[in-house]
Amino acid sequence: MVLNYIWVSFFILAFVIALARMVFMGDMEVFPAMMNSTFDSSKTAFEISLGLTGVLSLWLGIMKIGERGGVINVLARMLSPVFSKVFPDIPKGHPVTGSIFMNMAANMLGLDNAATPLGLKAMEQLQELNTRKDTATNPMIMFLVLNTSGLTLIPVSIMVYRSQLGAAQPTDIFIPILLATFFSTIAGLIITSIYQKINLLNKVMVLTLGGMAVIVSLIIWGFGQMSKDTMNVVSTSVANILLMTIIVLFIFAGLRKKVNVYDAFIEGAKDGFTTAVRIIPYLVAILVGIGVFRASGAMDMLVDGIGWCVSAVGGDNQFVGALPTALMKPLSGSGARGMMVDAMTTYGADSFVGRLSCIFQGSTDTTFYILAVYFGSVNIRYTRHAVACGLLADLAGVVAAIAIAYMFFG
Repeated sequence: MVLNYIWVSFFILAFVIALARMVFMGDMEVFPAMMNSTFDSSKTAFEISLGLTGVLSLWLGIMKIGERGGVINVLARMLSPVFSKVFPDIPKGHPVTGSIFMNMAANMLGLDNAATPLGLKAMEQLQELNTRKDTATNPMIMFLVLNTSGLTLIPVSIMVYRSQLGAAQPTDIFIPILLATFFSTIAGLIITSIYQKINLLNKVMVLTLGGMAVIVSLIIWGFGQMSKDTMNVVSTSVANILLMTIIVLFIFAGLRKKVNVYDAFIEGAKDGFTTAVRIIPYLVAILVGIGVFRASGAMDMLVDGIGWCVSAVGGDNQFVGALPTALMKPLSGSGARGMMVDAMTTYGADSFVGRLSCIFQGSTDTTFYILAVYFGSVNIRYTRHAVACGLLADLAGVVAAIAIAYMFFG
Protein backbone atom coordinates (compact mmCIF):
# COMPACT_ATOMS: atom_id res chain seq x y z
CA MET A 1 0.00 0.00 0.00
CA VAL A 2 2.88 2.39 0.76
CA LEU A 3 4.33 1.79 -2.70
CA ASN A 4 0.91 2.65 -4.12
CA TYR A 5 0.89 6.05 -2.39
CA ILE A 6 4.47 6.82 -3.38
CA TRP A 7 3.88 5.81 -7.00
CA VAL A 8 0.77 7.98 -7.27
CA SER A 9 2.63 10.87 -5.60
CA PHE A 10 5.33 10.73 -8.28
CA PHE A 11 2.77 11.43 -11.00
CA ILE A 12 0.65 14.00 -9.15
CA LEU A 13 3.63 16.06 -7.95
CA ALA A 14 5.27 15.84 -11.36
CA PHE A 15 2.08 17.01 -13.13
CA VAL A 16 1.50 19.94 -10.74
CA ILE A 17 5.12 21.12 -10.96
CA ALA A 18 5.22 20.75 -14.74
CA LEU A 19 1.95 22.67 -15.10
CA ALA A 20 3.30 25.46 -12.91
CA ARG A 21 6.50 25.62 -14.98
CA MET A 22 4.52 25.86 -18.19
CA VAL A 23 2.04 28.51 -16.93
CA PHE A 24 4.36 30.73 -14.90
CA MET A 25 7.72 30.16 -16.57
CA GLY A 26 6.63 29.54 -20.15
CA ASP A 27 8.44 26.18 -20.23
CA MET A 28 6.82 24.41 -23.16
CA GLU A 29 9.35 21.56 -23.15
CA VAL A 30 8.50 20.08 -19.77
CA PHE A 31 5.49 18.00 -20.82
CA PRO A 32 7.22 16.55 -23.92
CA ALA A 33 10.18 15.72 -21.67
CA MET A 34 7.89 13.93 -19.21
CA MET A 35 6.21 11.92 -21.96
CA ASN A 36 9.56 11.02 -23.49
CA SER A 37 10.69 9.82 -20.07
CA THR A 38 7.73 7.41 -19.89
CA PHE A 39 8.74 5.79 -23.18
CA ASP A 40 12.44 5.74 -22.28
CA SER A 41 11.76 4.31 -18.81
CA SER A 42 9.46 1.61 -20.17
CA LYS A 43 12.13 0.60 -22.67
CA THR A 44 14.77 0.61 -19.93
CA ALA A 45 12.60 -1.60 -17.71
CA PHE A 46 12.22 -4.17 -20.48
CA GLU A 47 15.94 -4.05 -21.31
CA ILE A 48 16.83 -4.61 -17.65
CA SER A 49 14.51 -7.62 -17.48
CA LEU A 50 15.89 -8.94 -20.77
CA GLY A 51 19.43 -8.47 -19.52
CA LEU A 52 18.59 -10.27 -16.29
CA THR A 53 17.25 -13.33 -18.12
CA GLY A 54 20.66 -14.84 -18.90
CA VAL A 55 22.14 -14.00 -15.52
CA LEU A 56 19.08 -15.31 -13.69
CA SER A 57 19.19 -18.55 -15.67
CA LEU A 58 22.89 -18.98 -14.92
CA TRP A 59 22.70 -18.42 -11.18
CA LEU A 60 19.41 -20.17 -10.57
CA GLY A 61 20.92 -23.13 -12.39
CA ILE A 62 24.03 -23.00 -10.19
CA MET A 63 21.82 -22.68 -7.09
CA LYS A 64 19.86 -25.77 -8.14
CA ILE A 65 23.11 -27.73 -8.33
CA GLY A 66 24.08 -26.44 -4.88
CA GLU A 67 20.68 -27.36 -3.55
CA ARG A 68 20.85 -30.91 -4.96
CA GLY A 69 24.46 -31.24 -3.79
CA GLY A 70 23.57 -30.31 -0.22
CA VAL A 71 25.66 -27.11 -0.05
CA ILE A 72 22.68 -24.91 0.73
CA ASN A 73 21.60 -27.20 3.57
CA VAL A 74 25.12 -27.14 5.04
CA LEU A 75 25.13 -23.33 4.96
CA ALA A 76 21.69 -23.29 6.53
CA ARG A 77 22.87 -25.44 9.46
CA MET A 78 26.01 -23.34 9.95
CA LEU A 79 24.07 -20.07 9.99
CA SER A 80 21.12 -21.33 12.00
CA PRO A 81 22.24 -19.86 15.40
CA VAL A 82 22.49 -16.32 13.97
CA PHE A 83 19.62 -16.48 11.50
CA SER A 84 17.27 -17.88 14.13
CA LYS A 85 17.73 -14.59 16.03
CA VAL A 86 17.41 -12.25 13.02
CA PHE A 87 14.76 -14.34 11.23
CA PRO A 88 12.87 -16.03 14.10
CA ASP A 89 9.94 -17.00 11.84
CA ILE A 90 12.14 -19.15 9.56
CA PRO A 91 12.36 -22.79 10.72
CA LYS A 92 15.84 -23.70 11.93
CA GLY A 93 18.00 -25.24 9.22
CA HIS A 94 15.64 -24.26 6.39
CA PRO A 95 17.47 -24.01 3.01
CA VAL A 96 16.42 -20.37 2.58
CA THR A 97 19.05 -19.32 5.12
CA GLY A 98 21.74 -20.60 2.76
CA SER A 99 20.22 -18.63 -0.13
CA ILE A 100 20.04 -15.47 1.98
CA PHE A 101 23.68 -15.86 2.96
CA MET A 102 24.77 -16.35 -0.66
CA ASN A 103 22.87 -13.21 -1.67
CA MET A 104 24.42 -11.14 1.11
CA ALA A 105 27.91 -12.43 0.31
CA ALA A 106 27.50 -11.44 -3.35
CA ASN A 107 26.28 -7.99 -2.32
CA MET A 108 29.23 -7.48 0.00
CA LEU A 109 31.62 -8.24 -2.85
CA GLY A 110 29.79 -5.85 -5.18
CA LEU A 111 28.68 -8.72 -7.45
CA ASP A 112 25.26 -7.29 -8.36
CA ASN A 113 24.72 -9.67 -11.27
CA ALA A 114 25.09 -12.64 -8.95
CA ALA A 115 23.27 -11.09 -5.99
CA THR A 116 19.95 -10.46 -7.77
CA PRO A 117 19.18 -14.03 -8.89
CA LEU A 118 20.35 -15.38 -5.53
CA GLY A 119 18.03 -12.91 -3.80
CA LEU A 120 15.10 -13.86 -6.03
CA LYS A 121 15.72 -17.51 -5.19
CA ALA A 122 15.60 -16.61 -1.49
CA MET A 123 12.32 -14.73 -2.00
CA GLU A 124 10.75 -17.77 -3.69
CA GLN A 125 11.75 -19.94 -0.74
CA LEU A 126 10.43 -17.37 1.73
CA GLN A 127 7.16 -17.27 -0.21
CA GLU A 128 6.82 -21.02 0.28
CA LEU A 129 6.70 -20.33 4.04
CA ASN A 130 4.20 -17.50 3.61
CA THR A 131 0.62 -18.27 4.65
CA ARG A 132 -0.73 -15.00 3.17
CA LYS A 133 0.64 -15.06 -0.37
CA ASP A 134 -0.12 -11.40 -1.19
CA THR A 135 1.39 -9.94 2.02
CA ALA A 136 5.05 -9.55 2.95
CA THR A 137 6.22 -11.61 5.92
CA ASN A 138 8.63 -10.40 8.62
CA PRO A 139 11.55 -12.47 7.24
CA MET A 140 10.93 -11.06 3.74
CA ILE A 141 11.03 -7.50 5.06
CA MET A 142 14.16 -8.07 7.15
CA PHE A 143 15.88 -9.68 4.17
CA LEU A 144 15.01 -6.82 1.82
CA VAL A 145 15.97 -4.10 4.31
CA LEU A 146 19.39 -5.73 4.73
CA ASN A 147 19.60 -5.73 0.92
CA THR A 148 18.58 -2.10 0.52
CA SER A 149 21.04 -0.96 3.18
CA GLY A 150 23.69 -1.91 0.63
CA LEU A 151 26.52 -3.42 2.70
CA THR A 152 29.39 -3.47 0.19
CA LEU A 153 32.94 -4.30 1.19
CA ILE A 154 34.60 -3.72 -2.20
CA PRO A 155 33.15 -0.78 -4.25
CA VAL A 156 35.19 -1.59 -7.36
CA SER A 157 32.99 0.21 -9.92
CA ILE A 158 33.04 3.50 -8.00
CA MET A 159 36.82 3.45 -7.80
CA VAL A 160 37.00 2.76 -11.54
CA TYR A 161 34.78 5.78 -12.29
CA ARG A 162 36.97 7.98 -10.09
CA SER A 163 40.07 6.80 -11.90
CA GLN A 164 38.51 7.50 -15.31
CA LEU A 165 37.52 11.02 -14.23
CA GLY A 166 41.04 11.93 -13.13
CA ALA A 167 41.00 11.47 -9.35
CA ALA A 168 44.49 11.75 -7.91
CA GLN A 169 43.72 8.91 -5.49
CA PRO A 170 40.70 6.93 -6.79
CA THR A 171 40.69 4.69 -3.70
CA ASP A 172 40.50 7.47 -1.12
CA ILE A 173 36.74 6.93 -0.76
CA PHE A 174 37.12 3.22 0.04
CA ILE A 175 37.23 3.55 3.83
CA PRO A 176 34.51 6.27 4.00
CA ILE A 177 32.16 4.09 1.90
CA LEU A 178 32.87 1.04 4.06
CA LEU A 179 32.07 3.01 7.21
CA ALA A 180 28.91 4.60 5.78
CA THR A 181 27.48 1.35 4.40
CA PHE A 182 28.24 -0.41 7.71
CA PHE A 183 26.25 2.21 9.63
CA SER A 184 23.41 1.95 7.11
CA THR A 185 23.21 -1.83 7.47
CA ILE A 186 23.35 -1.76 11.28
CA ALA A 187 20.64 0.94 11.31
CA GLY A 188 18.45 -1.13 8.98
CA LEU A 189 18.87 -4.19 11.20
CA ILE A 190 18.03 -2.28 14.38
CA ILE A 191 15.07 -0.37 12.91
CA THR A 192 13.49 -3.51 11.43
CA SER A 193 14.10 -5.41 14.66
CA ILE A 194 12.23 -2.70 16.58
CA TYR A 195 9.29 -2.95 14.16
CA GLN A 196 9.27 -6.75 14.43
CA LYS A 197 9.99 -6.84 18.20
CA ILE A 198 13.20 -8.85 17.71
CA ASN A 199 15.63 -8.78 20.65
CA LEU A 200 19.19 -8.20 19.44
CA LEU A 201 20.66 -7.94 22.94
CA ASN A 202 21.68 -11.56 23.24
CA LYS A 203 25.03 -13.32 23.29
CA VAL A 204 24.84 -14.63 19.73
CA MET A 205 23.97 -11.29 18.12
CA VAL A 206 26.38 -9.26 20.23
CA LEU A 207 29.23 -11.61 19.28
CA THR A 208 28.16 -11.64 15.62
CA LEU A 209 27.88 -7.86 15.27
CA GLY A 210 31.09 -7.42 17.25
CA GLY A 211 32.83 -9.90 14.95
CA MET A 212 31.54 -8.04 11.89
CA ALA A 213 32.94 -4.79 13.29
CA VAL A 214 36.34 -6.44 13.80
CA ILE A 215 36.34 -7.88 10.28
CA VAL A 216 35.42 -4.51 8.77
CA SER A 217 38.21 -2.89 10.80
CA LEU A 218 40.75 -5.46 9.56
CA ILE A 219 39.64 -4.94 5.94
CA ILE A 220 39.99 -1.18 6.36
CA TRP A 221 43.46 -1.62 7.87
CA GLY A 222 44.57 -4.12 5.23
CA PHE A 223 43.48 -2.06 2.24
CA GLY A 224 44.88 1.05 3.90
CA GLN A 225 48.36 -0.48 3.52
CA MET A 226 47.99 -0.87 -0.26
CA SER A 227 48.59 1.51 -3.11
CA LYS A 228 45.60 2.49 -5.28
CA ASP A 229 46.65 0.16 -8.11
CA THR A 230 47.21 -2.75 -5.76
CA MET A 231 43.87 -2.14 -4.06
CA ASN A 232 42.00 -2.22 -7.37
CA VAL A 233 43.74 -5.41 -8.49
CA VAL A 234 43.30 -7.20 -5.15
CA SER A 235 39.63 -6.21 -4.70
CA THR A 236 38.68 -7.21 -8.24
CA SER A 237 40.66 -10.47 -8.07
CA VAL A 238 39.27 -11.50 -4.68
CA ALA A 239 35.68 -10.90 -5.78
CA ASN A 240 36.02 -12.89 -8.99
CA ILE A 241 38.08 -15.72 -7.47
CA LEU A 242 35.48 -16.19 -4.73
CA LEU A 243 32.68 -16.17 -7.30
CA MET A 244 34.37 -18.81 -9.46
CA THR A 245 35.17 -20.85 -6.36
CA ILE A 246 31.48 -20.94 -5.45
CA ILE A 247 30.55 -22.23 -8.92
CA VAL A 248 33.21 -24.98 -8.84
CA LEU A 249 32.38 -25.90 -5.22
CA PHE A 250 28.70 -26.33 -6.09
CA ILE A 251 29.55 -28.52 -9.09
CA PHE A 252 31.91 -30.71 -7.03
CA ALA A 253 29.28 -31.02 -4.30
CA GLY A 254 26.77 -32.17 -6.92
CA LEU A 255 29.20 -34.74 -8.33
CA ARG A 256 29.94 -36.02 -4.82
CA LYS A 257 26.22 -36.61 -4.29
CA LYS A 258 26.07 -38.33 -7.71
CA VAL A 259 23.77 -35.60 -9.04
CA ASN A 260 23.42 -35.12 -12.80
CA VAL A 261 24.73 -31.56 -12.55
CA TYR A 262 23.91 -30.69 -16.14
CA ASP A 263 20.24 -31.67 -15.78
CA ALA A 264 20.06 -29.92 -12.40
CA PHE A 265 21.47 -26.76 -13.97
CA ILE A 266 18.94 -26.87 -16.82
CA GLU A 267 16.07 -27.36 -14.39
CA GLY A 268 17.11 -24.36 -12.31
CA ALA A 269 17.91 -22.22 -15.36
CA LYS A 270 14.37 -22.65 -16.69
CA ASP A 271 13.12 -20.66 -13.70
CA GLY A 272 15.34 -17.74 -14.74
CA PHE A 273 13.27 -16.96 -17.83
CA THR A 274 9.90 -17.09 -16.08
CA THR A 275 11.18 -14.93 -13.21
CA ALA A 276 12.57 -12.30 -15.60
CA VAL A 277 9.23 -12.10 -17.43
CA ARG A 278 7.28 -11.90 -14.17
CA ILE A 279 9.12 -8.79 -12.93
CA ILE A 280 8.65 -6.70 -16.12
CA PRO A 281 5.35 -5.01 -15.08
CA TYR A 282 6.75 -4.08 -11.66
CA LEU A 283 9.89 -2.60 -13.18
CA VAL A 284 7.93 -0.62 -15.77
CA ALA A 285 5.69 0.83 -13.04
CA ILE A 286 8.46 2.02 -10.73
CA LEU A 287 10.89 3.26 -13.41
CA VAL A 288 8.21 5.23 -15.28
CA GLY A 289 7.13 6.94 -12.03
CA ILE A 290 10.72 7.86 -11.23
CA GLY A 291 11.37 9.09 -14.78
CA VAL A 292 8.33 11.39 -14.78
CA PHE A 293 9.23 12.78 -11.34
CA ARG A 294 12.75 13.57 -12.49
CA ALA A 295 11.78 15.01 -15.90
CA SER A 296 9.27 17.41 -14.33
CA GLY A 297 12.03 19.17 -12.40
CA ALA A 298 10.66 18.00 -9.03
CA MET A 299 14.00 16.46 -8.07
CA ASP A 300 15.87 19.70 -8.76
CA MET A 301 13.33 21.70 -6.76
CA LEU A 302 13.70 19.31 -3.82
CA VAL A 303 17.49 19.65 -3.79
CA ASP A 304 17.36 23.44 -4.13
CA GLY A 305 14.83 23.61 -1.30
CA ILE A 306 17.06 21.61 1.01
CA GLY A 307 20.00 23.85 0.18
CA TRP A 308 17.96 26.97 0.97
CA CYS A 309 16.78 25.54 4.30
CA VAL A 310 20.31 24.61 5.35
CA SER A 311 21.59 28.10 4.47
CA ALA A 312 18.66 29.75 6.27
CA VAL A 313 19.62 28.14 9.59
CA GLY A 314 23.27 29.02 9.13
CA GLY A 315 24.46 25.51 8.25
CA ASP A 316 27.21 24.54 5.84
CA ASN A 317 25.46 23.67 2.59
CA GLN A 318 28.61 22.42 0.88
CA PHE A 319 27.12 18.90 0.82
CA VAL A 320 23.98 19.93 -1.10
CA GLY A 321 25.66 19.61 -4.49
CA ALA A 322 26.01 15.86 -3.90
CA LEU A 323 22.42 15.36 -2.72
CA PRO A 324 21.00 14.44 -6.16
CA THR A 325 23.01 11.21 -5.94
CA ALA A 326 21.62 10.45 -2.46
CA LEU A 327 18.04 11.24 -3.47
CA MET A 328 18.25 9.29 -6.71
CA LYS A 329 19.91 6.17 -5.21
CA PRO A 330 16.75 4.72 -3.59
CA LEU A 331 14.94 5.23 -6.90
CA SER A 332 17.39 4.20 -9.60
CA GLY A 333 20.89 2.74 -9.51
CA SER A 334 21.75 3.91 -13.03
CA GLY A 335 20.23 7.32 -12.31
CA ALA A 336 22.32 7.68 -9.16
CA ARG A 337 25.40 6.57 -11.05
CA GLY A 338 24.72 9.28 -13.61
CA MET A 339 24.31 11.85 -10.82
CA MET A 340 27.60 10.73 -9.27
CA VAL A 341 29.46 11.05 -12.57
CA ASP A 342 27.82 14.44 -13.19
CA ALA A 343 28.91 15.67 -9.73
CA MET A 344 32.51 14.60 -10.32
CA THR A 345 32.48 16.12 -13.81
CA THR A 346 30.96 19.41 -12.60
CA TYR A 347 32.83 19.91 -9.32
CA GLY A 348 35.90 17.72 -9.87
CA ALA A 349 36.59 14.12 -8.88
CA ASP A 350 38.68 15.26 -5.90
CA SER A 351 36.26 17.97 -4.73
CA PHE A 352 34.23 17.55 -1.55
CA VAL A 353 31.02 17.21 -3.59
CA GLY A 354 32.62 14.71 -5.99
CA ARG A 355 33.87 12.52 -3.16
CA LEU A 356 30.63 12.76 -1.17
CA SER A 357 28.60 11.73 -4.21
CA CYS A 358 30.75 8.60 -4.44
CA ILE A 359 30.17 7.84 -0.76
CA PHE A 360 26.41 8.29 -1.29
CA GLN A 361 26.54 5.91 -4.25
CA GLY A 362 28.29 3.23 -2.21
CA SER A 363 26.56 3.60 1.15
CA THR A 364 23.02 2.39 0.27
CA ASP A 365 21.21 0.48 -2.46
CA THR A 366 18.26 1.07 -4.80
CA THR A 367 15.43 0.62 -2.29
CA PHE A 368 12.41 1.02 -4.59
CA TYR A 369 14.01 -1.00 -7.38
CA ILE A 370 14.81 -3.87 -4.99
CA LEU A 371 11.34 -3.80 -3.43
CA ALA A 372 9.65 -3.72 -6.85
CA VAL A 373 11.74 -6.56 -8.30
CA TYR A 374 11.86 -8.84 -5.25
CA PHE A 375 8.26 -8.41 -4.14
CA GLY A 376 7.10 -8.48 -7.74
CA SER A 377 8.85 -11.79 -8.36
CA VAL A 378 6.54 -13.48 -5.83
CA ASN A 379 3.45 -11.31 -6.42
CA ILE A 380 3.49 -9.53 -3.05
CA ARG A 381 1.01 -6.61 -3.00
CA TYR A 382 1.05 -5.52 0.64
CA THR A 383 4.56 -4.58 1.72
CA ARG A 384 3.70 -3.55 5.31
CA HIS A 385 6.67 -1.75 6.96
CA ALA A 386 9.24 -2.66 4.28
CA VAL A 387 9.34 0.78 2.63
CA ALA A 388 9.52 2.67 5.94
CA CYS A 389 12.37 0.52 7.28
CA GLY A 390 14.24 0.62 3.97
CA LEU A 391 14.03 4.39 3.68
CA LEU A 392 15.05 4.89 7.32
CA ALA A 393 18.11 2.73 6.69
CA ASP A 394 18.83 4.87 3.61
CA LEU A 395 18.48 8.01 5.71
CA ALA A 396 20.94 6.64 8.26
CA GLY A 397 23.37 5.91 5.42
CA VAL A 398 22.99 9.44 4.01
CA VAL A 399 23.54 11.10 7.40
CA ALA A 400 26.52 8.84 8.10
CA ALA A 401 27.96 9.57 4.64
CA ILE A 402 27.76 13.34 5.17
CA ALA A 403 29.35 13.14 8.64
CA ILE A 404 32.11 10.83 7.43
CA ALA A 405 32.79 12.99 4.35
CA TYR A 406 33.28 16.06 6.58
CA MET A 407 35.53 13.97 8.83
CA PHE A 408 37.76 12.76 5.98
CA PHE A 409 37.56 15.55 3.39
CA GLY A 410 35.87 18.60 5.00
